[in-house]
Amino acid sequence: MESPVRNLIGTGTVIKGDIEANGDMRIDGNLIGSIKSNGKVTIGQTGTLEGDITCKQSEIAGNVKGIILTEELTSLKATARVEADLTTKQLLIEVGAQFIGKCVMGQQSTVAMPKQKLG
Repeated sequence: MESPVRNLIGTGTVIKGDIEANGDMRIDGNLIGSIKSNGKVTIGQTGTLEGDITCKQSEIAGNVKGIILTEELTSLKATARVEADLTTKQLLIEVGAQFIGKCVMGQQSTVAMPKQKLG
């Protein structure tokens, strides 16, 4: 059962810094920094993130550049533009999504992912 969105960064909002959230997080604005959540992280179509994501589930429809560590399912929507190294248990990529980087998928622990940024 999916929990409701508890935290929102709205369109037009810019945040510089790291965020830790207990619960789901949705970003429709801009975040320059990393996000850690024990729930689902959603990057909306208007959302951009320059930094790392560590979470239980992720759904990306906007732009992400960094490292993504997802415990369960990562979903890249058709409008997603992702430049990242990704570790996830399951991956869903819709037609039209752009993904640049490497992906490690399966039963591996997300903790084992080396924290090196693309460059």
